[in-house]
Amino acid sequence: MSNSIQLYTIGFTQKSAQDFFGLLAANQIQVLVDIRLKPNSQLGGFAKQRDLPYFLQSLINCDYVHNLDMAPTADLLGDYRHDGDWGHYERGFTRLLNERALITTLDRHWWESHRTCLLCSEHEPDFCHRRLVAEYLASHWKTIDIHHLM
Repeated sequence: MSNSIQLYTIGFTQKSAQDFFGLLAANQIQVLVDIRLKPNSQLGGFAKQRDLPYFLQSLINCDYVHNLDMAPTADLLGDYRHDGDWGHYERGFTRLLNERALITTLDRHWWESHRTCLLCSEHEPDFCHRRLVAEYLASHWKTIDIHHLM
C-alpha cells in the first residue's frame, strides 16, 4: 500500500516575504517545486528564481526545484491572457500534462518522502495551474491530500 502524499500549493502574489516564508515554515515544507514558466520575471519580487533558493535555505532550510514540465506553454498562457476563458485554458493545460505524460516522469516515492509545495504566482488556486497540477497528480496517485496555502 502506498503512503499518503501531503501536497501543498502556494502563490506568492499578495503576500509579503514574511507571510510567504512563514506559511512554508509553519507547514514544514522541505522542497518548493517552482512550476512557473518564467521564474525570473521582473514581477517576481522576492520569489525570483535567482534569489529564492538562497532565501529558502537561509530562512527555513528548504530546497528548491524548478519543474518546467509542470508549467504551461507560452502559447497556452498567451491565449488565456488574451481571451480570459478559464475553461478553455483548463482543458488545454490538462491536455498538455497528459501529452507530456507528466505522471510517468515523476517518482512517487520521492513525493511521498518529501513535504513538497507547488509554487506559482496567483494568490488563490482557483484560477491557477498549480491547482490543475495538484489535481492531475491526485487523479493518478489516489492517496494525495492537497493543501492550498493562503
